[in-house]
Amino acid sequence: MYSATAEAVGLSRARAIARVLRPHQWAKNALVVLPLVLAPARPTIHQIVSAVLAGVAFSLCASAGYVFNDLMDVEADRMHRTKRSRPFASGDLPLAFGPPLLLTLIVASVVIAWRSLPLGFMVMLALYLVLTLSYSSLFKSKLVVDVVVLAWLYTHRVLAGGIATGITVSSWLLAFTMFIFTSLAFAKRYVELRLATDSGGLKSRGYKAGDLEMVASMGPTAGYMAVLVFCLYVDSNVVAERYRMPVVLWFVAPVLLYWVSRVWFLAHRGQMHDDPVKFALVDTRSWICAIVIVLVATLARFWPI
Repeated sequence: MYSATAEAVGLSRARAIARVLRPHQWAKNALVVLPLVLAPARPTIHQIVSAVLAGVAFSLCASAGYVFNDLMDVEADRMHRTKRSRPFASGDLPLAFGPPLLLTLIVASVVIAWRSLPLGFMVMLALYLVLTLSYSSLFKSKLVVDVVVLAWLYTHRVLAGGIATGITVSSWLLAFTMFIFTSLAFAKRYVELRLATDSGGLKSRGYKAGDLEMVASMGPTAGYMAVLVFCLYVDSNVVAERYRMPVVLWFVAPVLLYWVSRVWFLAHRGQMHDDPVKFALVDTRSWICAIVIVLVATLARFWPI
């Protein structure tokens, strides 16, 4: 009986640890591989291995950030409609597990980077960790600063991926990434504002209920700016040099316009999850848009005629 009980507790703790690591969020670290995918030359085996290891290092580092965030927000999470089910807030995982788990994740991430990747990547990883922890403890309560930091953390992954693989990241890609993730960060804040019951605004946030209209204006604008950057990119000399049939890339623009617009319509209707990136990972239409974009880009680059 004791053994069975201990085994059940151990299994429950293991599941709670897996939840606090948020492995579903690791998909965001595919951005580390983006410079490799978009590189003009065929990648080497070494570059592919470096990109994969960089993604693993960032995933472990990101999980460390989630653990730190949940430890910092445990009291607020216990009063939140959905976040109260998080492992620390619900009691499924004792708070004492937090610090050693956090340290283990950081050490594992640093060891992978130190042994296998360039020193420049180590610097980027350390900066990412500092920004992530600073966001959880300070920046997420600052008006607009929180959105800018969130958007930069995504762009930071792209830059780090370029350093890990030795591939130069174009300014076009950085601008597009910054604008599109600024839009999604504003969408996250918009959803939270809609769900807020306190007319004075969100607890531990720099936003007020009256800011809803402003956020609803700035978010889509950032998304459409990303589409504009893409259109300017299609008409640039860089595309002419890398793609056999650059004009085909114009078909990507309406797909991006549709996706950005749909995200904001769903947010406005209250049908958006409080994390738009997580929503995109499980949304069928988002996947269809992504597949169409990949197919169009492939056709433009390897036009058979």
